[in-house]
Amino acid sequence: MSTNAAPSSAEQLASASFNRWLIPLAAILIHVCIGSVYAWSTFNKPINTILHADTDSLVKAPYITFSTALVLLGLSAAFGGPWVERNGPRKTAMFSCGFFCTGLVIGAFGLSMASAPLVFIGMGLICGIGCGLGYIAPVSTLVKWFPDRRGMATGFAVMGFGGGAFVAGKLNVYLIDQIGIVNGLYALAGAYLVLMLTGAAIIRRPAADWKPAGYVPKAVADQRSAESSLNRNQALATPQFWLMWGILFINVTAGIGILAQASPMMQDIFSKKAGEAAAVVSIISLFNAGGRLLWASVSDWIGRRNTYITFFVVQAGLFLLIPQLNHGGSWLLFELSLFVIFTMYGGGFATIPAFLADMFGPNNVGAIHGAVLTAWSAAAIVGPVIITYLSDKAKAALPAGASKAFAYDLPLQILAGFLLVGFLLTVSVRPLKPR
Repeated sequence: MSTNAAPSSAEQLASASFNRWLIPLAAILIHVCIGSVYAWSTFNKPINTILHADTDSLVKAPYITFSTALVLLGLSAAFGGPWVERNGPRKTAMFSCGFFCTGLVIGAFGLSMASAPLVFIGMGLICGIGCGLGYIAPVSTLVKWFPDRRGMATGFAVMGFGGGAFVAGKLNVYLIDQIGIVNGLYALAGAYLVLMLTGAAIIRRPAADWKPAGYVPKAVADQRSAESSLNRNQALATPQFWLMWGILFINVTAGIGILAQASPMMQDIFSKKAGEAAAVVSIISLFNAGGRLLWASVSDWIGRRNTYITFFVVQAGLFLLIPQLNHGGSWLLFELSLFVIFTMYGGGFATIPAFLADMFGPNNVGAIHGAVLTAWSAAAIVGPVIITYLSDKAKAALPAGASKAFAYDLPLQILAGFLLVGFLLTVSVRPLKPR
């Protein structure tokens, strides 16, 4: 039974001579821009200064510039997925550009007026919607263009998202220093407008019967064809979808949890200065980005399920090892452990679209991927809460002057337990039975 989403009649399909390697370029252009949301912590202090927000305020910068946008990313991806499949990637990319850049402009105007509600609406709500639409549109298109290399293709796009955080982290600070945050946001909106519209002009779907030259579909049970693709509602009715939702949720919870405390951990345990810790966090973003392409490409060879099994086994061991490294003062091994963890954190994002396409077919993967990204929204709340709450509680119980080296042991052990649950979920995933 074919369950393909009906594309819009206005959607432009690629010509027979179109070079499919332009699609990863378009995806990177879009994802580099929306991926800048991960560097918005650089706006926190300037925004707080303008809004005069004290540390107990509900409108303080972290809530405005990151958490809300990330939650809206997952929700807009979930609810907008079917619309993306109907209207195609070009229209979706243009809408994403409109939302994201308009949100930055509204945020900048709000700051010029010292209006916290306008900043919240612009950078929190509207930019978040733009992020969600822009995240899933290129990914759903890439799996159609690269049935032979689904993991590698989606890795390119999601690598752009991780790389955007690294670039924006440097660019944001430069613009704030040179022209101030208000004019900096206007400048970023203009630059992102050009890049995202360029990506939108390039991106398009292949014709329905298109296949790469010499491509022979795998005759294996765990990769469904376009003709047998399930739609979103059918996928949601399967236990496989919820197992994969749990897999993504746990991988992101562990990664984003340790990311939330990476800098304080380095300062508390290894007595690193804030600037030194920030430099390591910046390097982490490169491993996050590189891991997206690396592990997604590896999954083309060893399989998606085996890739996630590797993630959970290795990360669980490292989360249990890190407290020992902390107590022993093994700074170099601690750094290496973080770098490995964040290749797998990024790799989890890049591998899940290909896993979904293998399991449910490529035709409606945008809608299904959007639904599974709600796991990201949930993990963005749960991960930081686990490690921040427990470590802060442990530090508060210490006598004055005592070492903080043990404050992170319990949260890391709990996250290791989460990762072992992820291992069990992964080994439970089985191909769908023929319909």
